[in-house]
Amino acid sequence: MHWMNRESLDLNLLRLFEAVYRLGSVSLAAEALGLSQPAASQGLTRLRLTLGDALFVRAHGRMRPTLRAERLAGVVQPSLTAIQDVLKEEDTFDPSHSKMTLRMHMNDIGEARLLPELMAALHPAAPGIRVHTTPLPHGEIADALETGAIHFALGFLPSISGTERVELLRDRYAVVVRAGHPMASAAKGKTTIQDLRKLEYVAVRSHSETLRILQQLGLDGRLVLTSAHFMALPAIIARTDLAVVMPQAIARRFLDAKRYALLPADLPRSMFTVSMHWSRRFEADPALQWIRRLFVGLFEDKGR
Repeated sequence: MHWMNRESLDLNLLRLFEAVYRLGSVSLAAEALGLSQPAASQGLTRLRLTLGDALFVRAHGRMRPTLRAERLAGVVQPSLTAIQDVLKEEDTFDPSHSKMTLRMHMNDIGEARLLPELMAALHPAAPGIRVHTTPLPHGEIADALETGAIHFALGFLPSISGTERVELLRDRYAVVVRAGHPMASAAKGKTTIQDLRKLEYVAVRSHSETLRILQQLGLDGRLVLTSAHFMALPAIIARTDLAVVMPQAIARRFLDAKRYALLPADLPRSMFTVSMHWSRRFEADPALQWIRRLFVGLFEDKGR
């Protein structure tokens, strides 16, 4: 095909070509597109010059396509339909009919804190949505959001930059021991740093902030157990004199107050925020906008 001045072949010319092809008339095509007949004729002339082909010839009162126009129409018509379908998509989302899989970064404590309320609200409103959570290394989260491998990352993620985010929760770290622990009964007012240095600790490797607190207090040498997951730690605390540093809201919500005690200690930089992160690339996606609003409605301002 002989192409000339290809930069002048714009979408409007292709729409004009499709209308003339479909209607067999320049005047009807002009009317359908809201153009004057001279403007439509000029556009068709421009297209003919650009493509180096007559495209249409008058026969029996209609504009009959040339062979090249037939070939072009086979490409242009489905392409224009696809473009128009995308441009006419409604900026709405019907959760009741969605079959999407929602993919999110969360660690185990994040799942315990966020998933119960999320699923209780999400499943009745959007029963077809499937939820998949996975804990990613922090260095991989930004790329996973950018590529769409995950839709959201939730947690205390101070190392993540270049994303959109909204703060959902605020919490602080606390020291937890069993209810009958000698330190719990002896702590009348505040537990001092000297008191904390008498304890031995368990921790989870993936929760770097708890390890940072222990290290900052000079307590990393007092670690007896460093595990891969949090799930076993409450049972270990209940049966020993070991202590764990964990989010206060999680301790109060999931640990039986009759079996566990929070020591009244001031930990360094103990406040933290749980935020929801996403990529700017997907800012306008109606489904993800709906899910963001759901999260914010469930969690924003709680625990502050």
